[in-house]
Amino acid sequence: MNIKPLHDRVLVQRIDEEEKTPSGIIIPDTAKEKPMEGKVLATGSGARDDGGNIHALDVKVGDRVLFGKWSGTEIKVDGDELLIMKESDIMGILAG
Repeated sequence: MNIKPLHDRVLVQRIDEEEKTPSGIIIPDTAKEKPMEGKVLATGSGARDDGGNIHALDVKVGDRVLFGKWSGTEIKVDGDELLIMKESDIMGILAG
């Protein structure tokens, strides 16, 4: 199933964090926090201003982004857990 977000919304897949700390301690699933980093899978066409003009989004497919812990709405597509959120919920794009 393909999902195309509307307007200024973005489809993001969380990137799982390491299961070990730098010192080698393995973190159990129950103690892990939800990652706040993800990869953009799809974007909408952009936000509309009061005049009806569309302004393109700053993020694009493939970008690694940081977002708030409780940002977006969780959805399940073909067994994958994804997030759909507004671009304004994204705090930044990770370079490199």
